[in-house]
Amino acid sequence: MAKTNFQYEKRQKELEKKRKKEEKLKRKQERASEPGESGEGGEGGNTQASGTEALPEPVEHDSQTETP
Repeated sequence: MAKTNFQYEKRQKELEKKRKKEEKLKRKQERASEPGESGEGGEGGNTQASGTEALPEPVEHDSQTETP
């Protein structure tokens, strides 16, 4: 039976992580360079540029629609 080359598998995982990290950084830079446009693809749609979550807007209730 063939022996598994763990070093090769580890290197492939490292390369994949590096590639994903670079893509994420690239998307983040593109988003920062184009202010005013909403987030494409729904990624991080409720986050602000500072990285904090946006608070939901308060909902106003009409007193006529409430049931006693």
